[in-house]
Amino acid sequence: MKMNTENTNCFIYTTDELLIELLGGVRVEGLDRMRVTMKVSVKNRKQKLYTSELADLAIRHNLDLYNDTQVEKFVRRVAEKLEVGSITLTKAIAEIISELEVYRLTQLSKQEQKPLKQLTEQEREEALNLLKSPNLLMKTNELIGQSGVIGEEVNRLLMYLIFTSRKREQPLHIISLGSSGIGKTYLQEKVGELIPTEDKLEITVLSENALYYFGQHELQHKLILIEDLDGAGTVLYPLRELQSKKFITKTLAQKTTTGETKTVHLKVEGPVSVAGCTTSEQVYEDNANRSFLIYIDESKEQDEKVMEYQRKRSAGTIDRAAENNVKQLLQNTQRVLQPVQIRNPYAEQLLLPQGVFKPRRTNAHYLAFIEAVTYYHQYQRTERVDEDTGEMFIETTLEDVKAANHLMKAVLLRKSDELTGACRNYYERLKQWLQQNKTSIFTSREISKALRLPISTVKRHNLALYNSGYLQRKENKETQSYHYEVTSFEDYEQLQNNLITALEQVYSQLSGSQAAQLVSEPVKPMKIKRVRRVAQQPSKK
Repeated sequence: MKMNTENTNCFIYTTDELLIELLGGVRVEGLDRMRVTMKVSVKNRKQKLYTSELADLAIRHNLDLYNDTQVEKFVRRVAEKLEVGSITLTKAIAEIISELEVYRLTQLSKQEQKPLKQLTEQEREEALNLLKSPNLLMKTNELIGQSGVIGEEVNRLLMYLIFTSRKREQPLHIISLGSSGIGKTYLQEKVGELIPTEDKLEITVLSENALYYFGQHELQHKLILIEDLDGAGTVLYPLRELQSKKFITKTLAQKTTTGETKTVHLKVEGPVSVAGCTTSEQVYEDNANRSFLIYIDESKEQDEKVMEYQRKRSAGTIDRAAENNVKQLLQNTQRVLQPVQIRNPYAEQLLLPQGVFKPRRTNAHYLAFIEAVTYYHQYQRTERVDEDTGEMFIETTLEDVKAANHLMKAVLLRKSDELTGACRNYYERLKQWLQQNKTSIFTSREISKALRLPISTVKRHNLALYNSGYLQRKENKETQSYHYEVTSFEDYEQLQNNLITALEQVYSQLSGSQAAQLVSEPVKPMKIKRVRRVAQQPSKK
C-alpha cells in the first residue's frame, strides 16, 4: 500500500509530485459512505514556473469520496489552485479510495474476530474446582463479597446468576431500583466486573437507532449493562423486542455510489441479557414484566457496611490485589461454563403462590431462574441422553429448587405486593416509627421530620396508601389539617408468611414424593440382580 496508516489520526499518501493527508483518518463504520478531511500540497513540483503564489499552499477540504460530484469539483479546484494536472490527482484519489476500502474491511474483520482469552491449565483447574465444590452458591456468594461487593448478599448472588444466564437460549433480565445515590449503579457495575469483558457491553448513552447498527451476531449471548434506564427511553422499545423475540430488524433507504436509492434490511440477533438501573418508583409495565425487579437495601446497617469499607479503602487496608484475583477467578469460572440443555423433572408440580400478580410472566421467570441455578451447577450434574432424540441434557435437583426459592423470595414478594417498592419501604419505616412511639395516628409533617423525608414525598406516599386502604384519613377541623391512621401493622408479615408457606409446601411435597420414590427404588435393582444370577447359573454348573 502507498498509504501510511500507522497514525490513525492522519493517513499519508504520496506520489512523485503530491502529498495527500487524511486528517482524522477515516471512520470504519458505515461502509456506504467515505467521509474524509483531505489536505493536498505539492511536495515536488514538476514544472518550475507557476503563476500564483497560492500554488505553494496546501488545500484542505472535507468531502465524501463516494460522491462523484463532490470529488470532481474537488479535483478541479485543487488542480486550478495548485496548478497541477487533474489526471494525476484523479488517479491518486482513485487509489486512495481503493486502499481505504481494504483498510476498513481489514479493521472490521479484526473487530469481529476479537481473540478470546485462553485460560492456562492452572486457571482452568481453579475455575473447575470452584464449580465442582460443594455448597457452590454459598462459596460463590462469599467470593462476590471478597471482590468488593459490600452487603446485598441476596441481590448480588441473584444478579450474578441472572448475568450467567446470558449464555443460555432464554436469558434473564434484571432492573435495580432505589433512590439516587443509594448504590444501584455500583452494585450492577461491581457484579458486572465478574463477567468476562468479551461477554458484556457497558452503555452510558444509547441513541434511538444505535442497536440496529451492530453486526448481525455481535450481540449474541452478551450482557448489556445500561447505567441509567431513565435516560434510555428512546431505545427501550428495540431492547424489549431483543429480549422477547431474540432479534430486531429495521428497513431503511440508502443511496448507492451511483446515486440510486436502495432498500437495506438490517437485522441484529440475540439472545441477550439486559440489566439497568433506575430511580423511578415505578417501571414501565412492559419493561417490568420482562425483568426481575430488585430493590437496593437502604437500611442503616447497609449504610454502615458501605461506609466501613470506604474508610478501610481510603486507609489502604483493603487488599486490592486479592480482590482482583477473586474477580479473575469468577471471570474464568464464567468462561468454562458450556452450553447445555436443562430439564426440570419437577416443573409440572412447581406452583406459584396465589397472590402473585402477572402470574404467566412470573411463572416463566421462576422456572427459568431454577434452570439458571442448575446451569451454574453443570459440573456437578450427570449428563444424560434422550433415547428418542439423542439430545444431551442435565436435570434440575431439589437442591436447585430450594436455592432458587430462597433467592427469589424477595422478587416474588414484590410481585405479590400491590404497592410499589418505594411506597412499601416508606410504609414499613412508617409503621416501625409508629410502633416505637406507641401510636398509630400521625400527620404528614410529623413523619417528614421524623424520617427526614421531603414533605412532598411523604404526602405522595400517604395518598397512595390511603387510596389502597392502608391508611385512614381524618380531618382536624380546628387545625384544618389531616391526620392519618394505619389500618393494620401485620399486612406485610402476613403476605410474607403466605408466600413462604406456599413455597415450603410445594418443596415439602416434592421432597416427600422423592423420598417415597427412593424407598421404592431398590425393588428394580433386585430384579436385575436376579436376572444376572439366572444368566450365570449355567456357567457355574
